[in-house]
Amino acid sequence: MNILAIETATEGCATGLRTASGLEIIKLVDENRQHTEELTVGIQALLREAGLKASDINRVVVDHGPGLFTGLRVGIATAIALAQGIGAEIVGVSSLELLAHGAHDAGVRGTLVCAVDGRRGEVFVQTFTLDEGVSPKDEPRVEVPRTVVIEWATMAVPVTFTGDGVERYLSDFSAVPGAVIHHEKVPSIHAALTLGAMRTPTATITPLYLREADAIANFTTRERAK
Repeated sequence: MNILAIETATEGCATGLRTASGLEIIKLVDENRQHTEELTVGIQALLREAGLKASDINRVVVDHGPGLFTGLRVGIATAIALAQGIGAEIVGVSSLELLAHGAHDAGVRGTLVCAVDGRRGEVFVQTFTLDEGVSPKDEPRVEVPRTVVIEWATMAVPVTFTGDGVERYLSDFSAVPGAVIHHEKVPSIHAALTLGAMRTPTATITPLYLREADAIANFTTRERAK
């Protein structure tokens, strides 16, 4: 099975391809939030490098969030359009579980808190236990970084933090006693390919926004100010 993975939940836009023969190619195609312009070009380059046509893809895996609203829309819309156009299966994975599996692949064990930058002074967070496998301990949620930091500082237990939300508020997360920082900004494409190969395809993909879009929030704020 030839599997294509698409990652657009963060500022980094990445693609990956795993072929039926076992070849795996991963590309970071953009780090400047120009996902609309770069994603399709990146997919085309990936296919050329692998010697495949779009019609050779059997399954498309896409990060459905949580993450930046515009990036998610671009990635999911592209994945759905491509899958429908070539008759491929489609699978959704979350940005937070990809960070967790990426950390696990890198050798991290114990309690891991994954944080994706949500802008507006917030992060999308989820806690995992990493041992022989990766197990979620709670559900994804929106938090203020300082709230997360105080929570773990109060518990005073070993914890590892990772994700671009951690990188943005690094001084805060680094201040937690005994905390370890695993530097991983972009959710793992390797993990997306692996999880996507094991999961049951769905009819469509629903974005995991966790909150309303920035445009809606800004409009609501202006309306209340009148």
